[in-house]
Amino acid sequence: MFKPIEVKALADYRVWIRYADGSEGEVDVSHLAGQGVFKLWDDDEQWKNVRIADDGAIRWSEEVELCPDATYMKLTGKSPEEIFPKLKSTTHA
Repeated sequence: MFKPIEVKALADYRVWIRYADGSEGEVDVSHLAGQGVFKLWDDDEQWKNVRIADDGAIRWSEEVELCPDATYMKLTGKSPEEIFPKLKSTTHA
């Protein structure tokens, strides 16, 4: 897992994230806004309440969080096989 060390809510449902490996930048999560549990983000104060959970998740509440691996891939443009090399050796029947 890639460990986020800093996170900040930005305008237009974007979050700025810095990871322990030095990668940093903005991730657009607007495609999730207003859907299901992500309706929480409709409240601007709730949106700004982003933090890093003890398990590394990017969290707004107990019910609303993003996977740090998924946001790392979105931020860096890397594929799952690039960040999890063992996936390359997995064969499908």
